[in-house]
Amino acid sequence: MNISRKRKSWVDSNLKRRGTITLCLLVASFLSLSPSILAQDKDQGGDAELAQELSNPVADLVTIPIQMNYDSDIGPLDNGSKLLTNIQPVIPFSLNEDWNLITRTIIPVIYQNDIVPGAGSQFGLGDINMSLFFSPKEPTAGGVIWGVGPVLLLRTATDDLLGAEKWGAGPSGIMLTMRGAWTLGVLANHVWSFAGDSARQDISNTFVQPFAAYTWPSAWTVSFQSETTYNWKTEKWSVPVNVAVSKLVRWGKLPVSLQGGVGYWLDSPDTGPEGLRFRFQANFVLPKSLF
Repeated sequence: MNISRKRKSWVDSNLKRRGTITLCLLVASFLSLSPSILAQDKDQGGDAELAQELSNPVADLVTIPIQMNYDSDIGPLDNGSKLLTNIQPVIPFSLNEDWNLITRTIIPVIYQNDIVPGAGSQFGLGDINMSLFFSPKEPTAGGVIWGVGPVLLLRTATDDLLGAEKWGAGPSGIMLTMRGAWTLGVLANHVWSFAGDSARQDISNTFVQPFAAYTWPSAWTVSFQSETTYNWKTEKWSVPVNVAVSKLVRWGKLPVSLQGGVGYWLDSPDTGPEGLRFRFQANFVLPKSLF
């Protein structure tokens, strides 16, 4: 019995190691695009401006970021892993001469394994998170860009282990400024559950995302951010710190920002992820005439 357990532990460890190595190779291969694609990025001045605008979550741009995150050492036995793919369309609507309504929707597609002992793996849609920001079209006199509005948690998970089984809502806000090549800001929201499965724990979560990004004239950007969550019900923190490098390129006439990054969990619940995390993102900028 002990030999069997040791063998299973060895197999699980090697599978996680190979999965991590595979994801790193995928990120590296996407970032190492062929010179023929990178050579299409000729208008560096305009592309640098666009690259910096992509660091602004409430920019007047139609974008579809597709973001992959890999986390490991999850669950009570620290042998679980999760591959989370967030499809995050951002669509602005002009309300009048002074105001925009910016919709930011996060649609999670999840594959996870051994998160709950004995439950095996799950794959499917998680709970959708939607934020609506009412934002002035012009910055303040001090150069501050801001937006406020509601955030909604939609009970859309296709498996009860992929979501909270709750409906939720709360306030959301963002504030940022652009100083030369720097973009500095913070996004925050709080979600309370108001309906759903009474057998599942109620939700009262505060989310804070401070971020900083620097964009070079060559349309390369380095960014630093955290996605900190505090659960008021369990009184537990989840604090990852992420650093990423991105490059704006063009696929034909379509601008695409490609990003690769790595993070580290400074704090998480006992059953939460630990150690390093990996991220790859492709952010497609679409013509506003399509909407």
